[in-house]
Amino acid sequence: MNERIERLRKESFEAVPSISIERAVMETEFYRENYGKYSLPVLRARFFHELCARKTLYIGELELIVGERGPRPKAVPTFPELTCHSAEDLRILNSRSMARYDVAEEDIGTYEDVVIPYWQGRSMRDRVFSHVPEDWKAAYECGLFTEFMEQRAPGHTALDGIIYETGMLDFKARITGRLAALDFLNDAEASDKAEQLKAMDIACNAVMLFAARHAELADHMADQTDDPAREAELRRMADVCRRVPAHRPRDFWEALQMYWFVHLGAITELNGWDAMSPGHLDQHLGPFYEQGIADGTLSREAAKELLSCFWIKVNNHPAPPKVGVTAKESGTYNDFTQINIGGLKRDGSDGSNEVSSLILEVVDDLHLLQPQPSVHVSERTPERLLRAASRVIRQGYGYPSVFNSDLVVMEQVRAGKFVEDAREGGTSGCIETGAFGKEAYILTGYLNVPKVLEVTLNNGVDPLTGRRVGLETGDPEAFETYEELYDAFVRQLEHVVDLKVRVNNYIERMYAKHSPAPFLSVVIRDCIDKGRDYYDGGPRYNTSYIQCCGIGTVTDSLSALKTHVFEGGLSMADLLEALENDFEGAEPLRLRLWNRTPFFGNDDDRADDIMRRVYESLFQTIDGRLNTKGGRYHLNMLSTTCHVYFGKMLGATPNGRRAHLPESDGTSPSHGADRNGPTAVVKSLSKMDQAKSGGTLLNQRFLPSVLATDRDLDKLCGLVRTYFTLGGHHIQFNVVDTRTLRLAQENPDEYRNLLVRVAGYSDYFVDLDRDHQEEIISRTEQELG
Repeated sequence: MNERIERLRKESFEAVPSISIERAVMETEFYRENYGKYSLPVLRARFFHELCARKTLYIGELELIVGERGPRPKAVPTFPELTCHSAEDLRILNSRSMARYDVAEEDIGTYEDVVIPYWQGRSMRDRVFSHVPEDWKAAYECGLFTEFMEQRAPGHTALDGIIYETGMLDFKARITGRLAALDFLNDAEASDKAEQLKAMDIACNAVMLFAARHAELADHMADQTDDPAREAELRRMADVCRRVPAHRPRDFWEALQMYWFVHLGAITELNGWDAMSPGHLDQHLGPFYEQGIADGTLSREAAKELLSCFWIKVNNHPAPPKVGVTAKESGTYNDFTQINIGGLKRDGSDGSNEVSSLILEVVDDLHLLQPQPSVHVSERTPERLLRAASRVIRQGYGYPSVFNSDLVVMEQVRAGKFVEDAREGGTSGCIETGAFGKEAYILTGYLNVPKVLEVTLNNGVDPLTGRRVGLETGDPEAFETYEELYDAFVRQLEHVVDLKVRVNNYIERMYAKHSPAPFLSVVIRDCIDKGRDYYDGGPRYNTSYIQCCGIGTVTDSLSALKTHVFEGGLSMADLLEALENDFEGAEPLRLRLWNRTPFFGNDDDRADDIMRRVYESLFQTIDGRLNTKGGRYHLNMLSTTCHVYFGKMLGATPNGRRAHLPESDGTSPSHGADRNGPTAVVKSLSKMDQAKSGGTLLNQRFLPSVLATDRDLDKLCGLVRTYFTLGGHHIQFNVVDTRTLRLAQENPDEYRNLLVRVAGYSDYFVDLDRDHQEEIISRTEQELG
């Protein structure tokens, strides 16, 4: 790091996340004056234009990449059209221990006087909860599932290379041509398409105006400075902002700034934590880098400095605040910008280049919270890239995570995408697969699979609340065989998924109707050609995902039931009584379940066959259902940190787990159940047909001593390659010992820099609450043989 980057990093690391109400107040005033005057797409676009014309601008003293969605770094706007926070919500955000945001008391007063009176009852969250049926509410409140879209914009949005080839003026020309071609005589949707296209055109003007204002500010700052070097930088920044995003970028600096203006446009227009990502950034920047090096206008050091400035800029943008269940399922500042490194090109060749190496160097230098880097490894990926990634992994930041490019392509082709689009795609958010720049792949929320079994074992009743939340599938004490139990579990699962999908479909239509995103629609392929919004079937592909949690816990619980009740003589009544009492007075039974049950994650077919059957049941229940946008539902195996929340909503389980402790995360084995080392874990996971999913997540934890030498890195690379050869989608590593984590709990100020892998993202360990810290500590410390 040079002096500029050191200072910018320090400022970013030390900046306190805060709430800015500027956007909310402007939106409230705009809607009061204009709601009903325009179609909703045009209304949304005109407000976006108003925001880009009036919002406070910020250019930091040393910055080279410019633009904030708030008035200062780490100042986060609120989105009252999605979630209208109460004054109490804002005060909680200001005081809670995890993911706290500074909120000025004066701003809370303005929110009470101006924002809340207008948006209460009009927000998407209020619309959802005022219309959902009571059986859905009961299942939601007991923790059978969550709903992502109850307070945030849908999406995990990643871009392809279109914005490096096409400026906003080019998009406007395409929009004009599409408007002229509309057939109002024979196309019943022509009027709706016209309104959407007009909105897209306004949105292009808005983001160009936003850039022009930055150019003016940079010029003004250049006029004021006495430093000739800084004046030259500011003049160059002004030139860049006059060029992009109106026109396609011509060099490395312009390409980075182009992406950043598009990123800001998307997350300012309508973002309540939607994981906006650049996709294969190294592939997009590669030609600009090579051109600059060849013609002498760019050096490797200058490119690295610009990348570092970009990295810090992303880190300055924490996620909008979450409340309620959504805060419990994922309480983090991370806005889930994932940057893919390596992978495949559209023609199937290796996608890595010199920028891939530069990015890994930047990651290692800065080790900030975000963006989250991921390395994508195919059979064609050179070993030097995986080894470079391994050297960063052993530093203990929890990243980069590692993905199997070949399987990511297979997952998408199985779902009906063209192979070229699949190669150009990858992963965003945590581990979610999509066709970059061509797909709306929407996460609908988490499914608590162990809770489905718990409700089945209680004949449709939630034992923690006594409420009936599911089907009456029969008295479990009357089940004579394991097959009867499993059939009841599957019927319960189908009922819960039916509940969830019915409401998901309703919410999808609510977003399409009330919260279109015209600017995002501009940069996603086919939306202009179709004249349809991103949320209304405009993209080439439209996928709805249900994220399934706790497969380790539910597998081990079913294995315990099969082994001890149906084959081992334990009465169902005795087991249910022990579960109801959280094993109080039944410790010998709990230890018998914990120590004498075949558990998933040990390459034991007795358990792994059960896992495979549960996974197939999830697949058959979810996959292929129609959504409302011409696409289909698929499953992925992702928990983020919802396994901690779901665990709190779950009583004791038949595998010997006590009540309210976390469930297993992602596709990882239950905590402490993987007793035969990491090779056994990946062999167990290889028995899951992961190509049927939209992503799986595997956490592994190693002691630092395990990766101390170059030979150890060879073993790590071998483990990754072996797992991917066996059909694994993803693997990520925590490299930290328990002693360090305990010291960090006791002395948080001394460990502010300690990053750990939480789920599909890394977070500062001392920013996690005690439950999430303990969950990480409880993960098995593995060794490589």
